[in-house]
Amino acid sequence: MSQGSSERQKAVKILARSLYRQLTSEGYDDKQIVALATELISEVTKGIASDHVARETLPPPVAAVR
Repeated sequence: MSQGSSERQKAVKILARSLYRQLTSEGYDDKQIVALATELISEVTKGIASDHVARETLPPPVAAVR
């Protein structure tokens, strides 16, 4: 794992912890926070599926002619 990747993972954990604390301080309960997390995962899944479909439907790259 590269140093940048490790730093990014740490930043994601800090962001998640901060978001959780902010949501709970604003009155969201654990069930609502899990619903938010589920929606985020759903959006990521849609994005991955969309990228996959786009790659499958793109024509193959054309080799450069010299």
